[in-house]
Amino acid sequence: MDSFDVLIIGGSAAGLSCALILGSAVHKPFAENKKIGIVTHQKSSALNEALLNNVLGFKKGTKGSLVLSDGLKQLSELYPHVVQIEKEKVTEIKGEFTDFAVVTNKNNYRAKSIVVAVGPSNLFNIEGLMQYVIPHHGLPPHKERVMLKNNNHLVVEGVYVAGVLAGWRSQFAIAAGSGAQVATDILTLWNDGNHSMIHDAVLNN
Repeated sequence: MDSFDVLIIGGSAAGLSCALILGSAVHKPFAENKKIGIVTHQKSSALNEALLNNVLGFKKGTKGSLVLSDGLKQLSELYPHVVQIEKEKVTEIKGEFTDFAVVTNKNNYRAKSIVVAVGPSNLFNIEGLMQYVIPHHGLPPHKERVMLKNNNHLVVEGVYVAGVLAGWRSQFAIAAGSGAQVATDILTLWNDGNHSMIHDAVLNN
């Protein structure tokens, strides 16, 4: 059974952003030996139908489906140590902080921490998290979307929620930023509470 220091559930804007930030910390002493995994389920992502004309840095006409596929490629090329789990769907989470069991339709995994970054559909049905499901605060009631009750992305110790499922509005930039925020929270945890962010820079020669 594979074990992870953090397992991200969901391969859309929030999940991929979280994975990229965590993966980029590989050379930091507090993160270099951490095992990171992501369940890259994208079938139900709203990005599949999106046209991203109003996102900073994206060219007019950028399709969300392309961002999804390019995001997986970017993650594998830049940070190949992040394990991508394909064609699996999480059905149950049990246990507690530092010893979670994550059950999919095909396998079982263990994780010290979990990031839940799937969509806000009212069909959400991951056992072990259903007691935290509430109506979404930031979307119109008639859409019948849900969120996980949380405090600054933390559902319960060791379980984070990111993106629209965390209660944020359905905008790509907001969901991606939420995933990045969760990643920096986890990095801060790994760094003994010292606030941690990862930046690359262009250096002058």
